[in-house]
Amino acid sequence: MEENSIQNYIKELLENTPSMWLNLTTHRLDIYDESLAKSQFLGQFEELFNNKNTSISALQKLPTAYDYIRLGHPLSCILEWSIAKLNRLKSENVISFSSQTIPVLAILRTNLLAHKKTQILYTGTLPSFFDADVLQRVYGYQFELKQIENTTAIAQFDGSTVFIAQQNELSLFELHKNCDFVIHNYGELGSVLAINGPQNDVYISDIQHVRRRETIAMTPANTVTGLKRLIGHAASETKTTDYKANKTLVLETIQKITGTNTTPLVGSSGLSIQYAIMMGLVHDALDTHPGKAIKIIVPPNCYGGTNDQARRVAACLENVEVVDLLVDGAHDMVQSIELVLHAIAKEDAVPFIIAEIPTNPRVEVPDLLKLKAALSATRKTQSGKTAIDPVFILDQTFCPNVLFLGEDEILSSVRTISYVSGSKFPSGGKCTAGYCVGNKKTDALMEKIALHLKICDNEATALQMEFLAKQLPSMNQRIKEAYLNTRAFVSYIQKTLPEAKINFVSEALASQGFTPSVFSLDLPTKGTTDAEREEYKRRLNHQLINLMITEIPNESKYCVSYGQLKGVYWTIPATSTQGTTKEGDKDYIARVALSPNMDLPLHKKVFSDFVASIS
Repeated sequence: MEENSIQNYIKELLENTPSMWLNLTTHRLDIYDESLAKSQFLGQFEELFNNKNTSISALQKLPTAYDYIRLGHPLSCILEWSIAKLNRLKSENVISFSSQTIPVLAILRTNLLAHKKTQILYTGTLPSFFDADVLQRVYGYQFELKQIENTTAIAQFDGSTVFIAQQNELSLFELHKNCDFVIHNYGELGSVLAINGPQNDVYISDIQHVRRRETIAMTPANTVTGLKRLIGHAASETKTTDYKANKTLVLETIQKITGTNTTPLVGSSGLSIQYAIMMGLVHDALDTHPGKAIKIIVPPNCYGGTNDQARRVAACLENVEVVDLLVDGAHDMVQSIELVLHAIAKEDAVPFIIAEIPTNPRVEVPDLLKLKAALSATRKTQSGKTAIDPVFILDQTFCPNVLFLGEDEILSSVRTISYVSGSKFPSGGKCTAGYCVGNKKTDALMEKIALHLKICDNEATALQMEFLAKQLPSMNQRIKEAYLNTRAFVSYIQKTLPEAKINFVSEALASQGFTPSVFSLDLPTKGTTDAEREEYKRRLNHQLINLMITEIPNESKYCVSYGQLKGVYWTIPATSTQGTTKEGDKDYIARVALSPNMDLPLHKKVFSDFVASIS
């Protein structure tokens, strides 16, 4: 009876799905409670289910499920809830992925750190990209891999038992008493993981964090297809346009934008592509410099996903260590690189540097000639041998139009890989994809990165490639127009509230091509103690954002993204993009991202009202 009730409800829901659920790439933070991620959404959703309410207005009022679309969204939550209900599981025990490999890797990671054994069982064949040798040698994961005829052959095991099944339809999970985790792979849709037994509930948070940092949830479009399969409507699936043609156009456009000739790689998100870069470089270091320590050099206050991911990789591998790189404010990136590389050279270690240019959130650009010199310098080990040259991993998401890697460009002679979050400018907020390119000196590295993108099954989906094919050709023009709006708004703020500190590129840097459309705003404060001043400033941040999103609800949103096609996004890095950053390195300032299509006069007026309210 309940099965019919669920299927009938999902059928009606799919007919009334709010359009924003399918088009989301960034979430509203004003209706999000991080401590109640997913549960708050599902709690209110279940009330609608119990009342048989599928009205669009009711569905639109549901709170934000997660702070990042790649981590989860309304449709992925509903798919997981539906599968959980049908299998008599708690909703948090069902987790969907765009990748078929990552759910296995998530379990292996937790067991590696817990020194717990794992056996992976499967019927038929595993996906061709499941490379057991690389997972054991490069990722450090240990497991037994066994093919079985059927689930009746599953015996007790001293550790975790993972069963993988290839499925066409979203059917019931066969939750054998001796099986801890069941993973159903659904080809291009991705996979769904069911966590079996209360003794395994401790894995839920760790697995969710892997989905947050190394991959993405099943995409909204693929989740809709999954829900249709769940109610037996697979024949009504819509097909995307020609994947091969879209991919060709995307790769050619990226080469044109970046001025490079190497083949770009496109992943399911910026962090997906970054994870492939990290593991590809670790793989190359193990092959090229066996036995040597690997140092991942990363700014402690950069985007939280970047910072956290680097430390997560290091936590799994004994020979990998994270080294802080101070780049913002009173710290000069080039000087910091000089000091760090000198120390690492003495250790005869392998250096990988991750840096954002411009930096986030303070939008600073180092002296590029000095940067090139620092990265190109020949250094000596303690024994007098030539030290290993660094690989520079450049996050240029703020300014993807700047040429760094092409022939005769500033970093063409330094081993450099550049990557961009495709949910920003490249797609205009239409999807969560990401891409990377390398210069001629990184051909071998790019081969390794491509391998790990495939092993993790983190390549861009067909629909993501379609969005990029439509949006990438206009990206540079959109960047130019958005910058003009941003410069005008920054100038207005400087005139209206001169006591505020604004972090934005200078006119001189803009003339060199650094034309971001995001700036950070450090509001003036007051109080007799540092604590009082900090508390007052933080209240002002929220007061400003609340005023903007209330007075201009159709354009101003409390979101973490930028590079969007229209409107303005506001956020506070310390409570969003820097979520896992150490408290002392967080930035409690407002970050503002503008688009080429917005009502600039209205935003100026509301900001003027804000200034009047605090004067």
